[in-house]
Amino acid sequence: MNLKSILLPFLLIFSFNVFSQKIEKISIQGLSNLSRGTLLSNLPVEVGDDIPNDSMQSIIYENLLKTNFFESVKLKIDSSTLFVEVVENPVIKYFDFKDYKDNEVLNDEIISDIKDNFNLNNGKIYSKSNLDKLIKQLKVLYSNSAFFNTQIKALVNIDERNRIGIELIFDEGEQALIKTMSIRGNKYFEEDDLLDVFDIGEPDFFLINYFTEKDRFSKPLYKAGIDSLINKYVNEGFLDVSISKEEVNFLEGSNEIEIFISLNEGTQYKVGEIVFTGELMGINPQVLREKIEINDGEIFNRSAIISAAKVITKLFQDEGYAFSKTSLSVKSEKDSDLLKVILDLKQDAKIYIDRINIEGNHRTQDNVIRRELNLLEGAIYSKTDLNDSIRRIKRLGYFSDVSYEMQRHAENNDKIDLLISVTEQKTGEISLGLSHSNATGASVTAGISQNNILGTGNTLDARISNSDAIEELSFFFKNPHINNQGHSLSYGFTDKTTNASDLDASNYVLDESGFSLGYGVPLADTANISAELKLSDINLTCGSSLRTVDEIVQCNSNDNSDLTTTFTYVNNSLNDFYFPTDGTRNILKTTIGLPLGDFKYYRFESSYVDYEPVLNDKILKISSRFNTGAGYGGDDLPFYKRFYEGGSSSVRGFDFNSLGAKYTSTGKPKGGELSWINSLAIGAPSKFVGIDNDNMRISLFADGGLISEKQSSFDLNDFRASSGLALSWLTPIGPIGVHYAIPLIKKAGDATSSFQFELGTSF
Repeated sequence: MNLKSILLPFLLIFSFNVFSQKIEKISIQGLSNLSRGTLLSNLPVEVGDDIPNDSMQSIIYENLLKTNFFESVKLKIDSSTLFVEVVENPVIKYFDFKDYKDNEVLNDEIISDIKDNFNLNNGKIYSKSNLDKLIKQLKVLYSNSAFFNTQIKALVNIDERNRIGIELIFDEGEQALIKTMSIRGNKYFEEDDLLDVFDIGEPDFFLINYFTEKDRFSKPLYKAGIDSLINKYVNEGFLDVSISKEEVNFLEGSNEIEIFISLNEGTQYKVGEIVFTGELMGINPQVLREKIEINDGEIFNRSAIISAAKVITKLFQDEGYAFSKTSLSVKSEKDSDLLKVILDLKQDAKIYIDRINIEGNHRTQDNVIRRELNLLEGAIYSKTDLNDSIRRIKRLGYFSDVSYEMQRHAENNDKIDLLISVTEQKTGEISLGLSHSNATGASVTAGISQNNILGTGNTLDARISNSDAIEELSFFFKNPHINNQGHSLSYGFTDKTTNASDLDASNYVLDESGFSLGYGVPLADTANISAELKLSDINLTCGSSLRTVDEIVQCNSNDNSDLTTTFTYVNNSLNDFYFPTDGTRNILKTTIGLPLGDFKYYRFESSYVDYEPVLNDKILKISSRFNTGAGYGGDDLPFYKRFYEGGSSSVRGFDFNSLGAKYTSTGKPKGGELSWINSLAIGAPSKFVGIDNDNMRISLFADGGLISEKQSSFDLNDFRASSGLALSWLTPIGPIGVHYAIPLIKKAGDATSSFQFELGTSF
């Protein structure tokens, strides 16, 4: 090895150190609003680094522009100094939207969200590219809402301090309305049945269309309708159905459009056989096959198969396989309309519940929630028990929202923690004050009414009231869980004087004082029965108009005792307290005036309500109420124990308690020994003033019913009916309801009231 080869590497290293240049200084020009530190933090080089080459200068340039802080960037190197010259983007001084129609497409909340999404709020750094993207998004919003000719103009103004003001000027134009909509190529379904799957279409009757706005074209709703159309065919076995042509044509000289849809139905398939593959965990396939209510050879119904797959999955989930999955696939045979349906089952480890945690209950005690759970820590997971537990918590009425989350252990995949989240709501009130109403006159009230007193789950209702018509002192307490078996105990007393003449009713004064004691026992998870004994002292003073009525024999004796026993059966499977979407509630109540008292009578009250999900997010509510009562042993039903109907909780559109026979002398309602009320309603979550609210429901309803003075005088000619629109809203101060009803069946002399307001209502 010669000397040259030894010295060469050292010479190269020496020459590199001598001739490589370093940044000794960074000079920044053009800053006005931003700090020098902000710019330096976005530079990928610093003092002491090598002078950047061309590729590194390109990286510096791109890094600075990506911040959106700068309109332009220039780099220059002179000796060992890096010069950075920038032109800053201005700071947004104001950003206003002008000349748009509020709540047509935009409102304050949507505008605020759009500004946030594109980082264009006041005080932020302006970016032209972000403004361009925002305007493009706005045009999409308007186009989706059928404002196809909307023009948006941006006016900008930059002041001497490099602050920018932005105004977006809107010329929305007219919204496109659907004049005609037709479907071609259909053979299996009628055209009207197919058009019904769309939420948009030809206008309804003008009064209904005012609320539904069905003729307003919307791209998202149109596409959703196309999907529903395809699903309708697929659920009848037409797996090859397709849309061959779509046309949305503007009519010249108007804002109206015509829609034409052409489709190919294809082959209608039938079920050849259904087989199960995968992990059956020892369950006989025939047991699983029985869960599917489709026989071989029947038309293939995808929805029914998917529903059955969910049932099968839930069967395994109830056995502890919380993460069980069932996938569906089909195979068709060549030149055949028969399908082989394959359900593939996959199981994971059997799951045990480690911890159950509850959050959000700032007032309600943990044990009040835990006693509603059908699940225990350490037990095997069950989907049914979990769903039933969530329903039971919702039915308490203490919470506006109840949800759950399963958190699987990373170290033990056979264990989960269950997190139950609740949102508490107002469950009572404390009142103290002066008031006046047309019904009761001036009054002084003080009281407390609480269904969840001090978060214990107990009910307390205590009040003092003094008005022209009513003087009342009352107390009621109920503990729904006095033991581990879920037995309940209640007791209370009342002292009340009612001057009915001041209530615009019959002329009598009723003094009633007494106490009650009740006990309840659960019969099943959703059912319970209770009994109550009540003793009251009754002092009745009748006016002259009542004393002239022959049947009011109770007025002849004004000092009596009333001893009653009441049996109540409740079966409640509703999935929510205020806004159920599924389930039923049945109540049977029998009250008997015992012979040890001075009144011998009975009252039987029954009610039924059923909620069923229909038409996507719509809920069908069917309710019925039948009440009857009479005396026995030669006695009559006390007239103040009769049933009264009419008003917001009865047949809406008629005055409160106004239905039925009237006293000839006063024209006041008599009430009756029998009443029968029915209601049919369809409701959905509403969008009110541009805000989607899960705690608000709007519904169309039809009410009908009658009341008979005597059981023996039941007459369908006494039937009354109404229909209308209702809004139910769960507010921070409690539930309220607004009803507008039009009487459909009425008679001369009926007292009607179309608009009614109600506190404590629910859909």
